Amino acid sequence: MKSYKFEIFTQTIEKNIRSGTYKPGQKLPSVRELKDYYGFSMSTIQAGYEYLVIRGLVESVPKSGYYVSTKIEIVIETGRVTHRPVARDAVFEQGIGLTTSSRGTRHFSEFNVAAPGDLLIPQKLLLRTMQQVIREEGARLLRYYPSNGSLQLKENIVRRAASHQMSLHPDELLITDGALQALYIALASVCKCGDVVAVESPCVFSVLEVIRVLKLRVIEIPVLGNDGFDIDFFSQACQGNVLKAVVLTPNFHNPTGILLSDEQKVALLEIAYRYNIAVIENDIYGDLNFQGNRPSTIKQFDESGLVMTFSSYSKTLAPGIRLGWLSTGRFLKDAEQIKFALGSTVSPLNQETVNRLIGNNSYDRHIRSLRMQLAKNSYQAINLITSSFPEKTAVIGPAGGYNLWVKMPGNINMNDFYTQCERIGAKFTPGYTFSFSNTFGHYFRMVIADKFSDKRVKAIELIGQYLCGII
Repeated sequence: MKSYKFEIFTQTIEKNIRSGTYKPGQKLPSVRELKDYYGFSMSTIQAGYEYLVIRGLVESVPKSGYYVSTKIEIVIETGRVTHRPVARDAVFEQGIGLTTSSRGTRHFSEFNVAAPGDLLIPQKLLLRTMQQVIREEGARLLRYYPSNGSLQLKENIVRRAASHQMSLHPDELLITDGALQALYIALASVCKCGDVVAVESPCVFSVLEVIRVLKLRVIEIPVLGNDGFDIDFFSQACQGNVLKAVVLTPNFHNPTGILLSDEQKVALLEIAYRYNIAVIENDIYGDLNFQGNRPSTIKQFDESGLVMTFSSYSKTLAPGIRLGWLSTGRFLKDAEQIKFALGSTVSPLNQETVNRLIGNNSYDRHIRSLRMQLAKNSYQAINLITSSFPEKTAVIGPAGGYNLWVKMPGNINMNDFYTQCERIGAKFTPGYTFSFSNTFGHYFRMVIADKFSDKRVKAIELIGQYLCGII
């Protein structure tokens, strides 16, 4: 298992924090002091401190240094201290308004809503197909459909999955009322109150909310730079904790847009096998690759049934199409009982509409167009940010999906930044909503799922001028 050079001093700092030797709010040794003491490079010491920040143990104060976090509960250690991630209770109180659209506020340029904008929704195709379904199916749409979903729809989902080498079976599929319901069912199938699950950090707000509602405890696994989900950190977490599940988005992670390689997916699956951990895979953005072939899923490499994969059509067709699916693997029995308890029938109209679109290749034609537009939006957004914002602003270029993950310079007051954005008429999703530990205070997510009108471009340019002191 990979180890990091900085662990030599981070273990000591963690031990002192957990034993109470270092108190909440206490300033920690400077980077230069640790460099001189251990003989490491400045970059190694800074990487170690960033690691502790991600763990939620340490806070960084610009131009001042590093401090013991005031947001963690200090537990006095009575036994041997080892270097391992710590499970925290899932307490999350951020407002849902930060990630959803505000109806009636058309003067805003909303970059905070992860859903296709009106100009990217195939309105004519959807409405025409719905009208055909209503004419041909008539009163049948007013009756209950099978609890697990339309068999023909499931067969078309299986057929389409096979076109990118993912083997599914209609009998293991549940048709759900969107992706969040699928996630809820998957987690509830393998976890009970108080169980520990691993999630990405940063992790999208909606996933954290499902975890909070189910009263689960979490270990946050860092998503690092361009490498994505930290497999080595996950392995360490499995050694020191009894994990019931790991929830992740391997294809175009939200919010970073990072794509895991096949080698990383296989390595993660091998760890899950070793510790008998259910893998709950969100493939909602899998169709939205900017170039090359559609990426693989972890499900493709699974021969045990330990992987549950879910997706939906809300991100690729329209947010009002509340229809998703869950491949349950070995957990079908519990999953279908939970699904029935949540509501036995998903909208027949939505099922029949999606069934026709994926059955006659209309969906794939739309996806090709959507992918090209999202890639164009991504390049345009990156150019706008890098040309308008301060020099030290950092942007991760996504490989697909909807999102840009932006890190602001440390000297920016983020509260003032969001206030100014509101005044100018733009909304972003604050980075602190993507973690239980408030790790990403200087980050924000920018959604690129709508065309860049002159108004939206001007809003970004004005924000950049404000940051650079021009206005």
